[in-house]
Amino acid sequence: MKALNIVTLVLLVVGGLNWGLVGAAKFDLVATIAGLEFGQTSWFSSAVYLLVGLSAVYQALTFWRQASAR
Repeated sequence: MKALNIVTLVLLVVGGLNWGLVGAAKFDLVATIAGLEFGQTSWFSSAVYLLVGLSAVYQALTFWRQASAR
């Protein structure tokens, strides 16, 4: 379970940094890694965005479970 927490946290940090770059400099790191232009999508970028979203849900549920247990 600890490994899953670390992986999801890393994905959230990467996703947050990517959205920060999009907002500040109109630079999409995920699209660049996939070899795409800004605003284009591929199966790779869609998969990364899906994993980031699922990681956010997992981390939120984990937080709420721990907060309600206190």
